[in-house]
Amino acid sequence: MSLHNSWIVYRKELRDMLRDKRTIRSMIIIPMIAFPLLYGGIFYFISKTEGQARSEKSTVMIQGGEDSPKVLAALLSFPEIDIQPYQSDAKQEVVDKKIRALITIPQGFDAAVASGERARVSVNYYKDDEKSELANDRLQKFFDDYKNRVARAALAAHGLSPTILEPFTVDASNIAPPSKVGAAILGGWIPYLIIILSFTGAMYPAMDLTAGEKERGTMETILTSPVSRTDLVIGKFLMVFTAAVVTAVLSLVSMGVLFSQRGKLGMGNEILQITIDPSSVLAVIVLLLPLAVLFAAVLLAVALFAKSYREAQSYVSPLVFIVIAPAIVGALPGIELNWKTALVPILNTSLVSKEIIGGSYPWLMIAAIFGMTCVYAGIAIAWAVRMFNREDVLFRT
Repeated sequence: MSLHNSWIVYRKELRDMLRDKRTIRSMIIIPMIAFPLLYGGIFYFISKTEGQARSEKSTVMIQGGEDSPKVLAALLSFPEIDIQPYQSDAKQEVVDKKIRALITIPQGFDAAVASGERARVSVNYYKDDEKSELANDRLQKFFDDYKNRVARAALAAHGLSPTILEPFTVDASNIAPPSKVGAAILGGWIPYLIIILSFTGAMYPAMDLTAGEKERGTMETILTSPVSRTDLVIGKFLMVFTAAVVTAVLSLVSMGVLFSQRGKLGMGNEILQITIDPSSVLAVIVLLLPLAVLFAAVLLAVALFAKSYREAQSYVSPLVFIVIAPAIVGALPGIELNWKTALVPILNTSLVSKEIIGGSYPWLMIAAIFGMTCVYAGIAIAWAVRMFNREDVLFRT
């Protein structure tokens, strides 16, 4: 193998790729626009919907309570709910999201509370609907406060101290900096998007340098040049690898620009500052290098089987789902990095990148994942070189 010849092939392919609009679009334009649009949209949507939901009163209906004026009066004075006239299909109204919750007060509720009997109030809401869950949270807080007021009044009536109800308090406070909390929240999705964009950035050059060459009839011309096929595939591989790395790096750059301009995320009543440590960015880029090698080699080998660019798309497109599946699993909450998940390609890089962006550096895991990904990448390169040396693959009819 001659590195000089591979370098000549690489420079030739790079010049050709820079003239191709599809490559420029997938390698430069998409990563520079995708992150600002995506995360800008996320920030806007979260802040707008959550702020709007918390600023509105929760519409509820009350079933029963005609003989319990005390609790009804307390509910009517509760400023965070808007009580609508009760209807017989109130539960369906909750399901249809016309109201947010239904309160059912049993008969004789005030009398039972006054006599010390246990009474039960039920709240029907729509689980996983943000506004309905917010209404339930508000009502739970209301009834907890109302219960405490009733209990304190009963203790005072018997000459007992209300502190009996609360012999001690527990103060819990978050000691993690807001920047690290914010990075941990989005830390799983950032590697996911970078992985997907680096893969898609390598797709089009890989197809064009293999199936595209066949379709244009230039593959035979290249093969007759005084360059070995190994040097040829290494040069083409370096071009696809460059596309994958440039796409990933530009994605990180656009993400950094976005967070520097608008790096705040509203979570309930708390505003989290999203900042990315430059050392974390560098570490993620280093981890993505062998993964980009793996993508480039596999895409070259797979696309080489095709006789045309369209056929190559049909071969390569299913690989997107193979990449997406472990990448999105790594972004899900509750999926932790361990020695089992560290063996799974793509998933291991996604999980360790999430740890790094969140401010944690498991060095042993990082080294092991980097090494294993390099092994997978080496196997993929060997496979690509072997495919380029097979006449039945290069000249399929």
